Amino acid sequence: MSIRAFWNSLKEGVQGIIRHPLVTIASISTILLMLLLMSVFFIFSANARYLMKKVGQQPPIEVYMKLGCTQEQMDMLVEYLQGNPQQIKGYQGLSPEQNYERFRKDLGDSASILDDFDYNTYLPYTVTVQLTDPAYADEVVMRLQAIPGIEKVMQESHVMKFLTSATKTVNVATVISFIVLFVISLFIISNMVRISVYSRATEIAIMKFVGATNGYIRLPYVVEGALVGMVSAFCAWGITHAAYSEIYKRAMRNVDPSSIYSILTMKSLSLSVLILCLASGVIIGSIGSGIAVRKYVKV
Repeated sequence: MSIRAFWNSLKEGVQGIIRHPLVTIASISTILLMLLLMSVFFIFSANARYLMKKVGQQPPIEVYMKLGCTQEQMDMLVEYLQGNPQQIKGYQGLSPEQNYERFRKDLGDSASILDDFDYNTYLPYTVTVQLTDPAYADEVVMRLQAIPGIEKVMQESHVMKFLTSATKTVNVATVISFIVLFVISLFIISNMVRISVYSRATEIAIMKFVGATNGYIRLPYVVEGALVGMVSAFCAWGITHAAYSEIYKRAMRNVDPSSIYSILTMKSLSLSVLILCLASGVIIGSIGSGIAVRKYVKV
């Protein structure tokens, strides 16, 4: 395609938008609504995955060393934990003395019963391990159990499995929702564009008569649909940005950003939402217009 043909199609697309303002407004409103729904689903899904990931890091894996374990065995454990940042978010080791002090604190007023307790003989070294993702739990436990000097590895397996399953469910539900909304949008926008196509049926027939190619006739409508989709995308992004920023400000007013109950900021979501809206809007608008022209004008 020549540059001249492209600019002519762009010009025709803009003129088509101006020529039929009611159809344009209806098309923008339709795509805007669908993009807003997509943005809501995307933000909900992103926050759900974010919260489940944070919760999955909370129930730590507890590692109990054997009584009398050697420093070499402790070093092997630390080497594994430090050398696996993809799966291990962090860890904390407690000596027998630190475990003893923790027990005394838990007992409160009854702590005196441990005054003569020989913690060096009866209490082990322990390590609490936090994961970057609960899905790594089984693999990490298996590798920890293979390290010499470890007596027992405990984990909240049912919590880990639930979080992994819930994450997969949210992902699948998000994909299905996007597909359904995408198909509905295509159907609606193609019917909207059909009105514009019918109003120019005589013009299209003349163009066909003088030898215009199918692609040359279809392209202005595709460009028109893409432009409508782009306008809808920026509107949807702006509304989503303003609404979520206000919701975040109100919801997080008394919540520490590092808390397990915190949600994603709009700053961290903004670019992803914009890309989603632009890509979906342009694709829905252009494909919907192309379908309308191809099906109803028979070009």
